[in-house]
Amino acid sequence: MAIPILHFWRNYYDNPDEGLGSSYERVIINNTLMEIISRYQVKSILEAPIFGFTGTSGINSMQAAISGCEIRLLDDNMERSALIANLWDRCGLTCKIDFTEDFMSLDYEDKSYDLSWNFSAMWFVKDFEKFLSELSRVTRKVILISVPNQHGLGYISQKLSGKEDLKKHLKEEYIEPTSIINELFKLNWKLVEDDYFDCPPWPDIGMPKAKFLSKFGLGFIFRDKDKNRKPITILDYYTGKKPDFPQEMMRYSILEKFAPRLFKRFWAHHHYYLFERIK
Repeated sequence: MAIPILHFWRNYYDNPDEGLGSSYERVIINNTLMEIISRYQVKSILEAPIFGFTGTSGINSMQAAISGCEIRLLDDNMERSALIANLWDRCGLTCKIDFTEDFMSLDYEDKSYDLSWNFSAMWFVKDFEKFLSELSRVTRKVILISVPNQHGLGYISQKLSGKEDLKKHLKEEYIEPTSIINELFKLNWKLVEDDYFDCPPWPDIGMPKAKFLSKFGLGFIFRDKDKNRKPITILDYYTGKKPDFPQEMMRYSILEKFAPRLFKRFWAHHHYYLFERIK
């Protein structure tokens, strides 16, 4: 598993170079989120938790903010919250960031947000049922939950190589789709859409390509290229430095666009689930 993010997340605020994989992932997340925002006329968003298995934490909702949505972020680390607030300010974007001890109680009014969502973060909450109950209470229209694709070859390989870390640091049972679907159904939500996404031409290896290939004695293939490559970060798009950043990333989207669902089931890096409130 990509366990190092648990220990090295601070590094991304000094050096936001996320590499090609996470940069592509960012654009796909944005496209998915913007389609849902348009479909449900979303004006307010709660992202909780905001810490998941990705590079720079706390920037998943920036595109939604650009579109005019009111953004509220919820984190359980005060140092990280301060770094995220500074990052949003540097990008000229506005959000509100709150702190919670354990995500068991959300200090918001009933139906405060049109959309509540999170990305690869469910396994960090303390109590699965209490968190989803609170998320249900504060959400008006739709809930979007994205989890790692547990059928994916990349996830399976990472799980096998990091099974001890997985047991020690994460609650894998909290990202089980069936559990999420059943629990939200009890809370009066119905699943209206689920799909595999983040499906680039490379596997979900959770590490630099050269390091992955070195395990098979093939690290030399990418070693020199990786040394010479320029840093890649979607923050260059948000600050206006690279306005064509999304188009650059979408050059790698052929599988995203055209691969059949059966192929994505074993190759895509993530799977999202969209829920509507039952009226």
